[in-house]
Amino acid sequence: MTEHLEIEQKFDVDTSFERPSFGGLAGVSAAEPVLHRLSATYYDTADGRLAASKITLRRRTGGTDEGWHLKLPADAGARREIHAPLDASQREVPGELASRVADVTGGQPMSPIAILETERTVVTLRGRDGQTVAEVADDLVTGRRLPERGEPLRWREIEVEVASGNPPLQRAAADTLLAAGARPAGHASKLARVLNE
Repeated sequence: MTEHLEIEQKFDVDTSFERPSFGGLAGVSAAEPVLHRLSATYYDTADGRLAASKITLRRRTGGTDEGWHLKLPADAGARREIHAPLDASQREVPGELASRVADVTGGQPMSPIAILETERTVVTLRGRDGQTVAEVADDLVTGRRLPERGEPLRWREIEVEVASGNPPLQRAAADTLLAAGARPAGHASKLARVLNE
């Protein structure tokens, strides 16, 4: 199990949005875009105790970090993410993650509440030393609540995640997106968007 701090900004964009080049940002180079197909199942108690506490728990396949992800509130604009490896046959929440939120769930069982399918195009930004300093994820998302009712929700959004606290780079990437027509996200997370529809 691993743990890291997640610092990201989200933007809403239209399906016709043309993603700008980030190669012009000072001190960074932009790698060629890489496409990933992700499938995430989100878990919560029947009465939504995790969501009420701004906690998300998901099982995700696809991409470079597939596995179980538990996201806990941290400082403003950041969340602590705990990652547990994926067991292909495992659909129950791993015990070590369930224990991290036991004080919130009060021992209530957790079960799937939503499924999100994402076609993600990632542009990696690297510093002069070749190290990754940020990732820009351009997501086409199809989300549905469980149990299913009505048509799935479809939208496009862009996330900018910096590897560590780097306000100037985060601002520069945000300014590039806003200048191209992106808008600050209207929801804190993909799950919130699905649950609030």
